[in-house]
Order: sequence, then C-alpha cells, then structure tokens
Amino acid sequence: MGSPASRRPTLIVILGGMNARPRFDGEHTDDLAAFIAASPSPYHAVTSVAERLDDAGFVRVAETDAWTGETGGRYVVRGGAIVAWFVADGARPETPFRIVGAHTDSPNLRVKPRPDSGAYGWRQIAVEIYGGPLLNTWLDRDLGLSGRLVLRNGDTRLVAVDRPLLRVPQLAVHLDRSVNEKGLVLDRQRHMQPVWGLGDLDEGGLIRFVAEEAGVETPEIVGWDLMVHDVQAPAYLGRDREFLAAPRLDNQLSVHAGTAALIGAADSSGLPYVPVLAAFDHEETGSESDTGAGGPLLGNVLERSVFARGGAYEDRARAFAGTVCVSADTGHAVHPNYPERHDPTHRPMAGGGPILKVNVNQRYATDGVGRAVFAAACDRAGVPMQEFVSNNAMPCGTTIGPITAARHGITTVDVGVPILSMHSARELSAADDPFLLANALQAFFEG
Repeated sequence: MGSPASRRPTLIVILGGMNARPRFDGEHTDDLAAFIAASPSPYHAVTSVAERLDDAGFVRVAETDAWTGETGGRYVVRGGAIVAWFVADGARPETPFRIVGAHTDSPNLRVKPRPDSGAYGWRQIAVEIYGGPLLNTWLDRDLGLSGRLVLRNGDTRLVAVDRPLLRVPQLAVHLDRSVNEKGLVLDRQRHMQPVWGLGDLDEGGLIRFVAEEAGVETPEIVGWDLMVHDVQAPAYLGRDREFLAAPRLDNQLSVHAGTAALIGAADSSGLPYVPVLAAFDHEETGSESDTGAGGPLLGNVLERSVFARGGAYEDRARAFAGTVCVSADTGHAVHPNYPERHDPTHRPMAGGGPILKVNVNQRYATDGVGRAVFAAACDRAGVPMQEFVSNNAMPCGTTIGPITAARHGITTVDVGVPILSMHSARELSAADDPFLLANALQAFFEG
C-alpha cells in the first residue's frame, strides 16, 4: 500500500456478494486521504463532495429555482451542508428513499469576530472552542487557517492557508513540574489562543492577511467563518501500513464513503429506492441550525423531490413511511490501553468492518428493524459487521440519528467505522474499514 495519492483517483466500490469480502486495493483509502487533505473546513468538504458528484454527472440545483421531476442525479448546497439524490427511471412519487446521513464538521478552534489579540510581544489570534475537542492534541502542532469569507455583494469565497501559520504553545515542563504526575489542566479561554507573529497588537492584521491569500480586497470582506486545522497530511501508519492517521476522520470518513456509495448506486439498474446522501453541518454542537440535521433542509429536499415527480401529500406520506436512514458516523474501537472503558461483551476491533451502534436510551436510533436492514446490506456486500454498546458506567455520545428519526418520522439506524483518538486533532482508523463501510452503504442504497 503506497502513500496517499496526491491526485484524486476514481472512487472504487466493489460489491463482493454474499459471504465474499470486498477486495481492498488501497485506491478508496487513497482517495479518502486526498478528500480529507482538500477539506480543512465543512465548506471545503462540501466542495469536495460536489466535485465528485459533478464528475459522476450529477447536476447542482438551487433551492430558489423550480425543480423538475427529471431522472438522474441532483444536489443542493447550503453553507457547510450538501444533500444529493438520484432518481432512477421508473421512480414514482411514492417511491421510498434510502438515506445516508453524515456530518461535515469536526471539533476545532474557530476564529472570533475580533480576531487580533496578543501580549508581551506575541501576536495571537482569538479563538473560540468549537464542539468537544481533545484540547491537548492542539498544542505544539503546526496549524493552518481555513473557511469562508463573505463579501459585500453577498458572494462567498473559500480560503485555505494550508501551511504552518499558527501554533498553540504548551508551557515548558520546567514551569509546571507536576504536569506529568497531576495531568495537564487547560483553561479554554487563557491557554488555547495560538501565536502567529511577533510585535505589538496589529488590529485588522488577520483579515488583511486572509484577504490577500484569497485574492480579494480587504474592504470587500464583511463576514467570515474561519477555523484552524492541522496541516500534517493524512498518512498510512504501522508495520504493514494497515492504519490511516488523519485529521477529521470524524466524520469526513463517512461523508466520503456515502459519496462513493451514492455514485456507485447511481450506476446500478432497477433501483427500488431513491438514494440520498445528506451531509450536515453543526453535528458537533447539537445540529440545531439551518444546515444541521435538526433543521428543515433534508425534509424540504425529500418533499420537493416527491412533489416534483407529480406527487401530493399522500405520496409524501407513503414515501416517508417506507424510508430508512443510515446515520453514518465514526465509533469507538476498543482501546488496548483502556479496555475497561468499553462494555466487556462489545469491543469493536479496528479492521473488523463497520459497527452497528445501539443505545436503548435513544442516544443512537438503532432498533431491531433498522438492524435487520443494515445487516442485510452487509450480507449482500460481503462485509463483516460488529456491534457497539457503551459501558453502563460511561456516558454515551450521540449522532444525527435520533434527530433524523424524530424530525422526519423515519426508521433510522446508527452505524460507523471504529476509530481511536476520536475528537483528537488527528485520529486513527484501520486502512480498509472505510472501504468496507462504502460497500455496505452502496448495498443499502441498492436495497
């Protein structure tokens, strides 16, 4: 297995058939690495998905335009979210949907509205903590800057400074002698502000710099959504290079797998469902936004698809009643140094295939019906499946799954790839698990 490819190869998804494990040749994971490297922010991730859909013949449509019931692939973009779907020949207004849901955002540090800060001869950037990152993993790491700029005329411009620009310096051990015994304690306000220069406070300096990087005039910038990112490229790791180490595996891994699966399903014939990819923003902060799973975006797209094909409310109700959503997010592989933190009978292994995530308190949406659907997809694709349940003594995370199920009244099942170091600036998965997930998702799309 070579290093992650610098160019973007064709996405490869090979269905293996019942009990025949799909062949892994590294190309899918190479492309995942390239996808992650090109997607330092949710806005860049959406662009990366859109480029792949464009190459596959999908057409972007605007929410403000009238939609038609034509067959083929379509997608809409709203900020850091994208929803794509494929209508096959013969699809009726009441044809159910098969949805793969994921999210484009990851925990990180985000630039404040007044970003220029500093003291004692150091120029710094004021940042706000986004989501629930492992703060210590952002220390002493080469960081870039990425996101979007909003211009005076309402246009947006993506920007990515993908080179060492910022650093959050850790206090030397000589000035904190007990850190290795008592543990590192970080104040989110005082200790996480990165440095990026020397000198006195330079009011307006960051936006002037970003404007130059983006090729726009500073006075044209009236708003921004900027964040820092790890500039170390994704890499294969291990004696036999059987791991992938990368930033933002949670959850760009699932976004990429869902994209590959949708493109693969679009090449199939006789689809009994309308396959949909919904990649939302703001999952890490609760999904309550116009681009989050708690917002109206997905429901609007599904309903408009039904109505564009000549349907009425009754057809919409019938389509939703037969719809199933797979909420694809990363999960926890058993940690070799902390096995006691896992349920003793549910310890997913890296390299063992996707996991089915279950929580009876509805932190995950999986029930017996959803399990049967995903198990059938894995069987058809020849992909092994594992189960994850939290240790009863540990709190359980959540996903877009319960939100999607409750908001739209559709059967939803939570799945994902098991990883280590979740919410670290750099996470770790088995190199072939993303490929296995993509195969299972394509089989799910195809019914």
